[in-house]
Amino acid sequence: MSSVAGQPGSRHALSIVLIWLVLSAIADPLLVLVLGPHLPPGRMSAEAGSQTDANTVLLAVVAPIVLLVLVYFVYALVVFRERSEAIVDGPPIRGNNPAQTTWVLATSVVVLVLAVWGSYTLVESARGAGGGQGPSPVAKPKGGKKGYPIQVIGQQWEWTFRYPANGGFETRQLYLPINRVIAFHVTSIDVTHSFWAYELGVKADAVPGVDNVAYVTARDPGTFHIRCAELCGIWHAHMARLGHVVGDQAFTAWIKTERRLSAAGRSDLPPYSRAYFPAPKHRAG
Repeated sequence: MSSVAGQPGSRHALSIVLIWLVLSAIADPLLVLVLGPHLPPGRMSAEAGSQTDANTVLLAVVAPIVLLVLVYFVYALVVFRERSEAIVDGPPIRGNNPAQTTWVLATSVVVLVLAVWGSYTLVESARGAGGGQGPSPVAKPKGGKKGYPIQVIGQQWEWTFRYPANGGFETRQLYLPINRVIAFHVTSIDVTHSFWAYELGVKADAVPGVDNVAYVTARDPGTFHIRCAELCGIWHAHMARLGHVVGDQAFTAWIKTERRLSAAGRSDLPPYSRAYFPAPKHRAG
């Protein structure tokens, strides 16, 4: 039997805690400062930035917990390893009340704190960027009532976008003005889809006959990826597109161009509505 077996358990516990504290003090700042800024979904919008902050906090909380488990296992494998040639089982361990109590209390506190903080973050920081709230979202950003409306229409297997504030024209391109509250009105004309604008931190279900509203305020110009996050048929993966955030002048110019290009086919569009139903209706299930 190894000589360490006779050492007091408190000495091993102290060694484990000291190793864990040193590694956590090194790893946590590195993860937060180096990896944190690159966590998804980024900071292209105010809502996405809040989600990135939340992911950074979760990383900072989880990293020491993972390190504690790893340090304990590595310490046990190295220190308590049988070093003699004889194959002898060590004495059984029947439990350690202080260690078990500490673990239960510590993990309970972590879970409860994250639950309260996470609920607050979901309601306040996301500001309605989540989807499926229907026409009256619980969380609305400041200025949401005057948000610039854009209708997002899912269909097998394509996204189209209508701009009711600019004559209701429909286009396959999604352009957003920078630093303005956008109110996405997400719906579908056939089956259930899910509108996911990754870098904007927006995800909303597209359901036939339902007007789901999600808000976003883009604060950086650039492109963002659009995906369908709901399995909607054989070409589900084909529903991928790039959206664009541009300045006010570029947005106004784009609106004029799109209205001119779509003028010829505008008479073929159905009247603008907050929601649509498939034809025939049984296609929606």
